[in-house]
Amino acid sequence: MNAQPWIQGAVVAQRRWTDTLFSLQVDAALPPFEAGQFTKLALPIGGELVARPYSFVNSPGSTPHEFYYAIVPGGPLSPRLAGLVAGDAIQLASTPAGFLVLSEVPDAQSLWLLATGTGIGPFLSILGGDVAWKRFRNVVLVYAARRSEDLAYGERLASIQAARGAQLRVVRMLSRDTVPGALQGRIPQAISGGGLELAAGVALDASSSQVMLCGNPAMVADAVVALNSRGMKKHRRRDPGQITVENYW
Repeated sequence: MNAQPWIQGAVVAQRRWTDTLFSLQVDAALPPFEAGQFTKLALPIGGELVARPYSFVNSPGSTPHEFYYAIVPGGPLSPRLAGLVAGDAIQLASTPAGFLVLSEVPDAQSLWLLATGTGIGPFLSILGGDVAWKRFRNVVLVYAARRSEDLAYGERLASIQAARGAQLRVVRMLSRDTVPGALQGRIPQAISGGGLELAAGVALDASSSQVMLCGNPAMVADAVVALNSRGMKKHRRRDPGQITVENYW
């Protein structure tokens, strides 16, 4: 473990997707990380270093490091992150962390990645590497948001889709919009009702699937209940299952 708790980085660029959704690119000499992990970003505020965890969007070995985040109203850090411009300094935790990684996921025929909002970040990191494509016959990304404008990274997903072909199925979901090609509703209900399987054309069951969840805590909790009803359970090293979850909100 690096004895130095923080590494200084420099902002490379910032992309504004909506009034509240941003992607921050940072150049920093961080140690290697595994796709799906996160680090902490920090800024000096009010005489102290204020830090919050953010997942890597970039895949291991690629630069600059990228973080997809939402402004938290009244939050101490995210509004200030949104004000950063190229060349500004930012602190990053020196040791990546987190267990939402494929090395913790058992083998299966299909890998399901269920995300809401900025929870898409770690899954973009996973999809951008090679590991998932070598281990799973099918990879299904379910990306849910409230409105169509909240679905970011369309170009990147299209590029991955073009490279991986039928091995990747992308299902978009909207809870407050009706858009052609996107399911309407919430992920837990679509699990229970069979809508996700129908849209993806892939079975979602304990015998063939591994599921990773990231996003709104209510979605994660409700989706776990829906998956439990299908005979699936949380995966633990000493008690293998089909569901991998990490909550750091």
